[in-house]
Amino acid sequence: MTGEIILGMDDLRAVTAFAAGSAAEVLEIYETSHPSDRRPRDAIDAARAFANGGRRGKALRDAAWAALRAAQEAGEAAAGQAARAAMCASSSAYLHPLARSTQVGHILGAAAHAAHAIELAAGNTGEEAATGHLRRAASQASSTVVAVLCRYPSAPPGGGRMGELLRILDRALRAERPIGPETGN
Repeated sequence: MTGEIILGMDDLRAVTAFAAGSAAEVLEIYETSHPSDRRPRDAIDAARAFANGGRRGKALRDAAWAALRAAQEAGEAAAGQAARAAMCASSSAYLHPLARSTQVGHILGAAAHAAHAIELAAGNTGEEAATGHLRRAASQASSTVVAVLCRYPSAPPGGGRMGELLRILDRALRAERPIGPETGN
């Protein structure tokens, strides 16, 4: 599938609101390690502003790049994943209308990075904690988010643990089935 997907501004705002909500859940993981670094928070704030009717412009892109730099400089894996969730939230407004599986990361990337941040921060109980986050994310995905997701091919293979978390959420939202050990996800 290589065609073009039709996306309206309301679609992009719904996807961005969903991504910002997922990223906000793990902001504390980043801020505990880096209390004076506002870059991830600013990225989430920019995403929320767009989702609430703001402009999709340079400030939103700059916030995403700044959150990515924060992730790269984080120094610890959980904080880095939390900052990446924030980066994904602000960059989700730039979901491309190309029917490529890689675009699923723009829709679900913030939730997958957030789940990975939770997993890393939780240590021995990490997998269970990540599953809990994916369940919450799935329950918070609006019908618009699911409809947008279903316009794209399924999440691509690969990507290590992050890719695995992305595919678990992708399959659950497309099939409207629960996430967890009882379903083999």
